[in-house]
Order: sequence, then C-alpha cells, then structure tokens
Amino acid sequence: MSKYILSIDQSTQGTKALLFDERGAPLCRADRPHRQIVNEKGWVEHDPEEILANTVQVAKDVVEKAGIDKNEIAALGISNQRETSVAWDRATGKSVFNAIVWQCARGAAICEELEKQGYAEMVRKTTGLQLSPYFPAAKLAWIMHNVEGVVERARHGEICAGTIDSWLVYNLSGDHRHCTDYSNASRTQLFNINTLAWDDELLELFGIDPACMAKVTDSDGDFGETDFMGWLDNPIPIRGVLGDSHAALFGQGCLEPGMTKATYGTGSSIMMNIGVKPVFSDLGVVTSLAWKIGGKVNYVLEGNINYTGAVITWLRDDLKLIGGPGETEALARGANTGDSCYLVPAFSGLGAPYWDSSARAAIVGMSRTTGKKEIVRAALDCIAYQITDVVKAMGQSAGVPIAELRVDGGPTRNGYLMQFQSDMLGIPVRIPDSEELSGIGAAWAAGLACGLYHGDVFKALKHIAYAPEMAAEVRDEKYTGWQDAVRRVRL
Repeated sequence: MSKYILSIDQSTQGTKALLFDERGAPLCRADRPHRQIVNEKGWVEHDPEEILANTVQVAKDVVEKAGIDKNEIAALGISNQRETSVAWDRATGKSVFNAIVWQCARGAAICEELEKQGYAEMVRKTTGLQLSPYFPAAKLAWIMHNVEGVVERARHGEICAGTIDSWLVYNLSGDHRHCTDYSNASRTQLFNINTLAWDDELLELFGIDPACMAKVTDSDGDFGETDFMGWLDNPIPIRGVLGDSHAALFGQGCLEPGMTKATYGTGSSIMMNIGVKPVFSDLGVVTSLAWKIGGKVNYVLEGNINYTGAVITWLRDDLKLIGGPGETEALARGANTGDSCYLVPAFSGLGAPYWDSSARAAIVGMSRTTGKKEIVRAALDCIAYQITDVVKAMGQSAGVPIAELRVDGGPTRNGYLMQFQSDMLGIPVRIPDSEELSGIGAAWAAGLACGLYHGDVFKALKHIAYAPEMAAEVRDEKYTGWQDAVRRVRL
C-alpha cells in the first residue's frame, strides 16, 4: 500500500487540505473559504465551528479529488493562522464566542492600561514580543472580561482557551487533547520563552486562569489521534503542528542559525533561525520560538511588514494603473532608468523595523519623467526595500551572516522584483517550485515524526535562484535614497 501524509493549512481566508506522497511531494489540494465577520468598529471574527466543519470537509474533498484510499493516510499535520484566539467549553467542545482574528485590535485598551502601569518592557523581556492587542493575551482577556459567565467558569476549570491549532486538535482528537505546540505558544504573549512555560505573572496580569491553557507539546510530538469525526475507518496520529509562518520556515529547510525566509503575501513575514538561544533585539524585530522538533528548541527573529503584495492591489484597485499583478514586471523593466522616485507605502503606518503608526504614505522624489511605469517600478522596489530593512536588522541583531534569502508567495513570480531583491541584499534569493510552504512544513514535520520521511525530504523542493548583479555603489546609492524617503514620511 502507498502511504500519504494529510496536511491541514488553516489560514485567515480559508482552510486547505493537502496530500503528500511517500517522498514528501505535494499531490493534491482542496480548500474552502469561511466567513469574515466584521462589525461597525472594524473588529474581525471567525466562526470556529465553521472552521472545524470546513477542516473535516476539505480532508474528505482532497482524498476524493486525488482518488486515493483514505485508509492509506499515515498521519496528519496542521499549520494555522497565528494569534487568532478562541475559548470553548471543556465538556462539550463548543466555542463560547467567535474566534477573535489576529487582525482585530479590540484588546487595545487592555494593553494601554498595562503599558500605563509600566509592564511593557517586562512583557517584551519575558515573551520576546511587543505589548500589543495583536497577540492572543489581550484577545483572550477581552473574552474573559466581556462574555458573560466565562471568568467564573474558567475558575472552575470549565473553559479551554488557545489558538486555532489547539481548537482543532481538541475537537479532532478522540480523547480531546488540549495541546498546543511551542511555536504557537510563543505567539500568545503568555508564554515565557526563557523558561519555556506559561508565565504565571502574565496570566494574572491579563486575568486568564492558568487552568484554561493548553499543554505545550513538541511541534513533532503526540497530539493524539483523529478519525475526522468518524470519517476514517481507523484513527491516524496528529504529529506535526506549527504556526503557519513557522511551518513555512521549516518547509523552506531553514534549520540552521542564519537561515532566513520571507513570505510575500498581502503583507510579509520575515523569519530568521537564530539557533538554540534567544536574542532580544532593539532594532525593531521580535523574538519567538521557531519550534521544538527532535527534542530541540530553535528560536527566531521575526519582522512583519504591512504592505507588500497589498501595494500591487493598490495600484490595480485604487489607482487603476494596472489590470493585474502580471503587468507589473514589463512596466517596471520599461521605466526610465534615470528616474529616482520612491514609494513609501505607510498607508497605515510603518511595520518592522520602524513601528511608526504615525507615518503616512508618500511618493518621494518625483520629477517630470515620473509616469505610470516609474510609479509601478517604485511600487515593486518598495517591497524589496522593506524586506531589506528587516533582513539587515536581523543580521545586526543576531550577529550571524545571512548567506541567502529563501522566499515564497505570489509576488515571487515577478522576475524583476526577485532580481531587485537579490541586488538590494547582495545575496542570492531562492524560490521553491511550490507555494504551499506552510502546508509543506506541517506535512514534513508529521511525516518525519511518524517515520515515513527522513532528512532527505527537504530535497523534494526544487528552487530557482537569483544572484546579485548590481554594482555595490549603485546599490548603496539606491538604498540610501530609500532610507531618506522613509525619514521624510516619519517627520
């Protein structure tokens, strides 16, 4: 019999199921969207029951689509949208409120009060993260404070709380395991990344009973078994669980200190493996756990950028300069080489490494030669400049040389952008032949854990590479111009 790994990639917009063969190569994909529940305040929620139902359904869909025997599935891996938070009834497994999505800032007042009380630096030193409503601590605190009866029930051990991975594991596993992995735990702002345990002081500050929290399990550990609510004839082990960005880092094979990946999406997540000891940066990047795999913890530095692929959407939907992303490469290549305008896409402030919410977007340095092609090129260039800012901050913080950047996401299909990215960093940029890096990472972690895969699984991805071609003095001049443009929008 053939053996397959099933991977669930539960993301912000929908849920994907992917099947992988015995070599670790992706075979088939099925996905289903879920509702984005947004109220008049801009608060964002998901229905966790819908996500659970979709998870079971996409597993059935992908098996049917691939035409395989469901009894040939050897194990399940899960990657999940990070920071999205949910609380549920321990007895019934039913959620007590909608999941609060990572984008939702309803916990801002909770964080502001803790900052006034002087806890921001303690939070950063304990968790590696800036005090922010972005993280689950404030989201779960909001549920405790605002959903009737939850605090009292939590005190009696009746409430479970966590991120989407733990919600899925609890409901899918036959014995209702309340588990999360180290990567997801490190993003809650409730986990001490120095002691590798839930932090009692932080739990008390946010008003969350310790009994609500999941057992923290190795990312390739034992998360129980699932029969997908009776669909499978025999249960399979859940053996690979990681937050989506961490899973992508693993799928890219970034297993050693200094290895770095960038995911180009609507925004971007840049992650650098920094090894077995944490590094706390004062240069605008945060510290998290990469994973605990093979019994060993790895840490990462991470920077998040608000506008990368979203800049291309802005060109299309708002400026009407392009009909689609595929037009941008030819326009950029046809731009006037003497034009030196810069686009700084601070539409809602600047993310890493600046963290300046008061900055606003601008096109800087326009001349009479600036036209459609030049603005499109500036939009692509600003993506590479922002990634360069974060990668440089990581290299300085970790004191580790970065030999190459591994990248994934839709914008990596743009040859102009990838070449310019390599030129700005002065290192090769490597692009895999698959875009499903989060699903791949979870699948490979599960396959390695159950013995179906071995170390050579990382060779299953093929890459194309861009090497730097730009003269150093030209690169320095362009990057200096970018830094000057950023200073102007921060005044």
